[in-house]
Amino acid sequence: MMNNVKRMMTLAVSSMFVFASCAHGERKGHTLKEAFEGKFLVGTALNIDQIGGFDTASLRVVKTHFNAIVAENCMKSEQIQPREGVFEFAMADRMVEFGEANGMQITGHTLIWHSQTPRWFFKDSQGNDVTREVLIERMRTHIHTVVGRYKGRIKGWDVVNEVIDDRDGSYRKSKFYQIIGEDYIKLAFQFAHEADPDAELYYNDYSLTNSRKRKGAVEMVKKLLADGVRIDAVGEQCHVGLEEPTLAEYEQTIKDFAALGVKVMVTEMEISVLPMDWSLGADVSARMEYKEKSDLYVNGLPDDVNAAFEQRYLDFFNLFLKYQDVITRVTLWGVNDGNSWKNNWPIPGRTDYPLLFDRKNLPKPVVAKLIEAGKKN
Repeated sequence: MMNNVKRMMTLAVSSMFVFASCAHGERKGHTLKEAFEGKFLVGTALNIDQIGGFDTASLRVVKTHFNAIVAENCMKSEQIQPREGVFEFAMADRMVEFGEANGMQITGHTLIWHSQTPRWFFKDSQGNDVTREVLIERMRTHIHTVVGRYKGRIKGWDVVNEVIDDRDGSYRKSKFYQIIGEDYIKLAFQFAHEADPDAELYYNDYSLTNSRKRKGAVEMVKKLLADGVRIDAVGEQCHVGLEEPTLAEYEQTIKDFAALGVKVMVTEMEISVLPMDWSLGADVSARMEYKEKSDLYVNGLPDDVNAAFEQRYLDFFNLFLKYQDVITRVTLWGVNDGNSWKNNWPIPGRTDYPLLFDRKNLPKPVVAKLIEAGKKN
């Protein structure tokens, strides 16, 4: 009896998730995905509450305005293979099912990343670093298992994520690099291609507007392509503020990667309105003092800040439209302000307003302006 009850509850939640109404007050032709149709996809990242079907208000926004999705966290290795050989696909399966049910392009994020990788991945039973051969085999098993499960269902994969050092454009000295060497990047793409030869394969990174970092990433992609590695696109993350980076710096990054013959995807986009101090480190007192000084808009945005926010979004989307022959997807990193990671990073507990929908899942005025911009171009 208990098993039957559990099955009925699971089916009920699944039905709510897949079939949640998409009515959100917009007329035909007045949504983001419709405005940019034929130019590039407009995507968003889904969190666990949305994937689990509990945040139905956000799901209505997703179904109305977006035609591409990516998981914020549930496909990262520490969650999908928390222990060696133990794969937990429940949440990833639900996201893929949601995307398929709603005709959305699905991106897998991410296969190999120095962060959010379980500690066991690099250690033997004695707690020592594994050998190069063991780590390569663990990479192969992980990638073949995950990509193979969704073969033909996921359009493309962020195969490797954030492997270039911010300071000088060299390879990040991650555990993958320390144990295997730079070959781990080539191997990751090779294994992903073996698991699904038809899937697109992407490299994804942030702060590529930094000229040293961009140069390192361009050289890496160029070398991989020369070695016959399949790379379909570079994901240029877009975690930006109201003033930095400049639009010209972002445009140069698009141009530099397009010159290699790959497509560009704008990934993880939001525009923070709060100040950012990269030098804070782990000093708790300094962080708390900074929070008090920088949590400026707890009660809402002043008109001048909101105007700057709107113009910044319009400037970026007009840039994307300029390069619509190169850019295939623009993905917002979250659905509404309330579930943006920027409320808790780099300082926990601040109130940020970085996305296109407010905390009540209502479209901000800039959404209508973006839609008009898309329809004109």
